[in-house]
Amino acid sequence: MEEIKKGRYRHFKGNEYEVIGFGKHSETLEEMVIYKALYGEGEIWLRPVSMWNEEITRDGKTFKRFTYIGE
Repeated sequence: MEEIKKGRYRHFKGNEYEVIGFGKHSETLEEMVIYKALYGEGEIWLRPVSMWNEEITRDGKTFKRFTYIGE
């Protein structure tokens, strides 16, 4: 599994987020990424690590779902 660092990321649709921590789902123990939107109201979100590291294909092009852009 690719390491996920704390810091800023760009979602493939363009918005920026900050990874602020990591946790586990209380029932399944699935590894989760805790992150904050760097726009709007700065909502806090959780996403499974497996989804964070996914590649997305749209219109024949493949992108990482999130790309690290710095601390």
